[in-house]
Amino acid sequence: MVPRYRLAVGAGLSASIMVGGSVPLSGMLVHYPLFTAQAARYGAGAIFLVVWAFARRVPVNKPKSRDLPALLAIVTTGMLGFNAVMIGAQRYAEPGLVAAVLGGSPLVLAALGPLTAGKHPAVRTLLGAAVVVAGVVVLSGGGSWHGPGLALAVLTMLCEASFTLFAVGVIKRLGGLSVAIWCHVIAAVAGGIIAAAIEPWRAPTSKELTALCAVAVLTVVAFVVWYQAVGVLGADRAGVLIGVMPGAGLAVSIALGVQGLTVQAIAGVALVGAGCVIGLLNRESSGGRRVLRPVVPPSVSPPPRDPVR
Repeated sequence: MVPRYRLAVGAGLSASIMVGGSVPLSGMLVHYPLFTAQAARYGAGAIFLVVWAFARRVPVNKPKSRDLPALLAIVTTGMLGFNAVMIGAQRYAEPGLVAAVLGGSPLVLAALGPLTAGKHPAVRTLLGAAVVVAGVVVLSGGGSWHGPGLALAVLTMLCEASFTLFAVGVIKRLGGLSVAIWCHVIAAVAGGIIAAAIEPWRAPTSKELTALCAVAVLTVVAFVVWYQAVGVLGADRAGVLIGVMPGAGLAVSIALGVQGLTVQAIAGVALVGAGCVIGLLNRESSGGRRVLRPVVPPSVSPPPRDPVR
């Protein structure tokens, strides 16, 4: 079980790094119609996933009626809703504030993840999540807001947490790949309908097209890998890894010359790393039973959106 646990941690880290690193790319789509972009990226992602599943001969499980509410909730809150609310929040609040509040999602997942499986939150996981949140706040530097900025930032955090929480049960029934495929299909169709109703159509520029393609690929890979990690680690411990996203975004921003490296950023990344270690090297199961090594509660199954999901 330990190798499987370690592989899941690596998968969760990889997904968080991909999502966090793709955040700077989303800045290239600021002036492109919101739902048109989402319909395009999720449509491309759906095609990519179906082709991959067909090539690998991986069966795609069809959702039953009891799965539809969870899939619709993931799309509404964790995908389309998340991106819309996040962009709205940045119109009334500084990005640092939005990032700091978004960093609270690991704590929400650490507290609510086990509850969805009828278990009690593990103390060490809660402590690790709290340290991660503190590191994200230091890393982002806080920020100011006006009007509904703070409320929208909190709503962004809740949407991010819902992306994981709503998926707990449906992942166990359908599997991570099937959940990813159906969510992408639903998001592409819903995004296209909304875009046709409220947004003017225009073709993307070459820069925007490049960003759309890059984000679509990163989203697909991160989506599948993340849900596989959640299926092993549980929503609470996987949620701790969300704190890695801002650090990955910072690294890409520094590499692109958009942002400089500061002592504050280094301190924030160090705190996030410490929180991940505390939360993931957990000797107590979500149900409170003491064990000799990290285990995965079989009944527990869960970004950063993306910030760019």
